[in-house]
Amino acid sequence: MDKRQFLKTSAILGVGLAATPSLSFCSTGTVAKPALLGGPKAHPGDFSGWPLQDSTEEKALMEVLNSGEWGRLGTAAATKGFEQGYAAMLGVPHVLGVTSGTSALYTILGALGIGPGDEVILPVYTFIATYNVVTLHYALPIIVDIDPESMQIDPVAMEKAITPQTAALLPVHIAGSPFDVDRVMEIGKKHNLPVVEDACQAHLAAWKGKKVGSFGIAGAFSFQASKNLNCGEGGAISCMDDNFFKSCRSFHHQGQGANTAAFSAPGEGIRGTNVRITEFQSAILNAQMTRLEAQAKLRSENAAYLSKMLNDIPGITPAKLYKGTTNSAYHLYMFKYDKTRFDGMELDKFIAAMNAEGVPCGTGYGQMNKDDYVTGLAKNKHYLKIYGEKTMNEWLERNHCPNNDKASSEEVVWMFQTMLLGSKTDMEQIAEAMRKIQKYAKELKNT
Repeated sequence: MDKRQFLKTSAILGVGLAATPSLSFCSTGTVAKPALLGGPKAHPGDFSGWPLQDSTEEKALMEVLNSGEWGRLGTAAATKGFEQGYAAMLGVPHVLGVTSGTSALYTILGALGIGPGDEVILPVYTFIATYNVVTLHYALPIIVDIDPESMQIDPVAMEKAITPQTAALLPVHIAGSPFDVDRVMEIGKKHNLPVVEDACQAHLAAWKGKKVGSFGIAGAFSFQASKNLNCGEGGAISCMDDNFFKSCRSFHHQGQGANTAAFSAPGEGIRGTNVRITEFQSAILNAQMTRLEAQAKLRSENAAYLSKMLNDIPGITPAKLYKGTTNSAYHLYMFKYDKTRFDGMELDKFIAAMNAEGVPCGTGYGQMNKDDYVTGLAKNKHYLKIYGEKTMNEWLERNHCPNNDKASSEEVVWMFQTMLLGSKTDMEQIAEAMRKIQKYAKELKNT
């Protein structure tokens, strides 16, 4: 099941409300057969659908509709309310609403002046948008390997990739869990390089008590339909520095210096575009934020309970959280699968068995560095003009990521954030599904 199929499956499921454990045991006390072998589903109910909404969203949208001011060039009451509210949640002085997480990253790099001849370092295990924003500025994306225990960017690999052409570091808080913030920020300071936090999946994640998005020069958040904070499409930039915030605000508003007019004095920098958020997006975000902290707390509690159970299943290892992590957003719950503890059953068979048990899961991201979409950059006519054939061929050689090759193809499994909005019983049934599959792995792999 690819990511789109996985998210679609998760989105159409309803809310599971089981109140007591319902583990799959036969009357003899033995573990029931897996569903693929004719047994009952470990999780017979439904997980939470997404998005969750009620009259709060309807009221907010109608207020914007009836106001007659639908964009940010005006009083922008909804947008100002969102930016101030989200800044307070993050503990930062500035938040700028934009049209998407991609737009947030694009704006930050634009405000930094990233362009042709520059290199930007990013992890291989991320959504393609992290790569796209670099190429949209005609800079060279330098793709580096991961720490296979956490699936986060490997700081050692990142530092080794730095050259005199490196203009920025673009690490990702993948799955909503912080990367090794202390180490990455130390490397940025050592080499005098700005750190741009891709926090698109990491709403309210925290490192040593501080929210992510407050450490680097700026942070980027996404509010796309699958995200923990959701308005269909949308994004935001978090920023600690007053002057850099002004540069971001100018870049996102056609290089102009005010948000309340289309014909204003020039702003900061020499380039710009239009990625202004609408009042409708901001209104939905304001409504969704009324539940964000409670949902984040529930995900964390359920993830901790689930991880405790999974740690007792040989061959199942929850993704590592670094010691500085005081909260993961758990946009995705990731774990590693060791087929040697499941009678050699391949990952795709394990995932099929889990889905049959009523537990939707998938393999997640693949090997971006080897994808035709990415490797084709070496033949792009514009890149050949800027960098030359020799440099582009060398770029292909630089993008080897052996840790990710193995982990992404053989080991990593995702479960979606809505599954963590259920009950403890739901978590118990997820663990029970794995126990059933392990018990009958020999039979399953031969089906």
